Amino acid sequence: MIGDLLRELAPQVLGVLVRRHGRFDACEDAVQEALLAAATTWPAGGVPEHPKAWLVTVASRRLVDEWRSESARARRETEVARLDQVTPGPTEASDDTLTLLFLCCHPELSVPSQLALTLRAVGGLTTAEIAAAFLVPEATMAQRISRAKQTIRKAGFALPPAADRTARLAVVMQVLYLVFNEGYAASSGPSAQRADLTAEAIRLTRLLASLVPGDVEVRGLLALMLLVEARRPARVSAEGVLVPLAEQDRSRWDAGLVAEGVALVGRTLGRGPVGPYQLQAAIAALHDEAATAAETDWPQILALYDVLARVQPGPVVTLNRAVAVAMVHGPLAGLAELGTLDADDRMTRGHRLDAVRAHLLELAGDPVGAAAAYRRAAGRAASVQERHYLALRAARLS
Repeated sequence: MIGDLLRELAPQVLGVLVRRHGRFDACEDAVQEALLAAATTWPAGGVPEHPKAWLVTVASRRLVDEWRSESARARRETEVARLDQVTPGPTEASDDTLTLLFLCCHPELSVPSQLALTLRAVGGLTTAEIAAAFLVPEATMAQRISRAKQTIRKAGFALPPAADRTARLAVVMQVLYLVFNEGYAASSGPSAQRADLTAEAIRLTRLLASLVPGDVEVRGLLALMLLVEARRPARVSAEGVLVPLAEQDRSRWDAGLVAEGVALVGRTLGRGPVGPYQLQAAIAALHDEAATAAETDWPQILALYDVLARVQPGPVVTLNRAVAVAMVHGPLAGLAELGTLDADDRMTRGHRLDAVRAHLLELAGDPVGAAAAYRRAAGRAASVQERHYLALRAARLS
């Protein structure tokens, strides 16, 4: 489909223009106009033989027209003269998307700005779509993206030095991971999941994996996304109620995504330094390979969480590990692990700590305590769908 082709080519074309001319905002506007022209003319006239070169040419002409309108400025007159001599050449065969990803994840930008700019420039989402995804007014998101563009305009279009590249790649992966998580378990809003965001995160991570094929953590991140996304069809009932993992109809899981994710894990583990995304993917694979919840290899999952806690310690890892501890050593042992998070402000402000505590109290045979914890979790949940689910669990035990 033409729409899919344009989405694939958009970051590549933007990368070419920004590398040549440096003005991110003007280049992005020119690319958007070129994409609109393609969407209007290609369906009737056919896709050109070299669609990327076509888009680069049209976008470059838009820049010429724009800068000619301000020809009183000598610097722009000089730039126009240089642009007139530009013709599609070998540079159009290169792919600047990786550099564009690195640029959008510049360390001087805040995480929200990195997320927004990545989705705008590389993902092709509109400002309105990004604002809706993160539940902020469109004007607020437009200002955030504008400030981010001003920041990176000073940075220049180039891959970071080799010494900084590994750290910057970690930021790129974190941004893609956060985009996926926001889509799979929305932090707020009427729905607990956004399929458009998970699809976009997977698309961009596939792209990143093709651009840095030797990086095992990028492959681990892709495997993790595929294995978790595979469960999405069974995550919500026909009535719109969330279904926990143990109760999901596994026949509804996407077998193709499971197979691809498991194969990726098999090709990744042991092929390089073990990182958090590989470990999380291995855990997800064990869940997805179990034919039933009862057949889940919880001792192996706990062992992987033990390693993950050493590689990337943090409250979320502790929270998830507590469930594995409960499944291997009993719910009381899991509750004891949760107790270590009671003084952690990062967890007590949200609903997940109480939600997990409620689940373990229910397993421990304490319906009164579980119902109270479910109600506390429901009161803190920002997602309407998740709040409804937690309230239903509390009502069932009351």
